[in-house]
Parts: sequence; structure tokens; C-alpha cells
Amino acid sequence: MKKTGAPDSKEPDDIRRVQDKAREIDDKLPKLKRLVDDARLLLQLVRDYSKGDYREVPYWAISAAAIALLYVLNPADVIPDMLFGVGFLDDAAVVAFCLKLVRQELDRYQEWKARSPSTPGDAKEGPVIDV
Repeated sequence: MKKTGAPDSKEPDDIRRVQDKAREIDDKLPKLKRLVDDARLLLQLVRDYSKGDYREVPYWAISAAAIALLYVLNPADVIPDMLFGVGFLDDAAVVAFCLKLVRQELDRYQEWKARSPSTPGDAKEGPVIDV
């Protein structure tokens, strides 16, 4: 417990460390958002390929995307998902590697998607629910 009247000389250092850590997290958030957005786009690519809506992708690229997504869904991971905080690191690494591998194809797909009429169930529209 801190005594009143006696300033704690460690407090400014602690506050500075917390502020530095907050800045680090803020710097990483846009990268994390891009990873999540790209992973969603990768899922849409696989979905559109499987439906036959988009076939302008090489077999190796769609295979890599499908394998990465299957790895994420597979409960037998290198790092178990139930380990809080670190359980999804291997999943994120596999998806990030796949995204880097298929980046050019994903960009082409995104361009195609922008030119094409919107399809039901797109992530930007949300799921289609029949009532």
C-alpha cells in the first residue's frame, strides 16, 4: 500500500512502461485487422471457388488456401487452442504464411469481387437469413 505524502519514485517509470506498451498494441492493431480481413477474404475465395463462381485461381493457390483453413478448423493443433493467449498463434502463423503465399491471387480475387455484383452471404453484407 502506498503511503500518503511520500512520492513513489517508481510510479513515473511504471506509467511510462504502460504507455509504451499501449503504443505498441495500437501499432499492431491495424496489422491484426488486416490479417483478419484477409483471412475472411481467403475464406470467401475458397467458398466462391467451391461454388464455381470464381475459377480464375491456380490450383496450387486454392489448395494452399483450403489447407490453411482446414488447419485452423482441425482440433489437433501444434499448440492446443485451449491454451489461453497462445493457443491460436499456430493458426495465425499458418494463415499468415498462406496469405503471403497467395497474396497476388487474393488481390486478383478482390478485384474480381469489386467488379462483380454482390452475392448473398458476403461478409460485408452479413449472413443471409431466410425468414
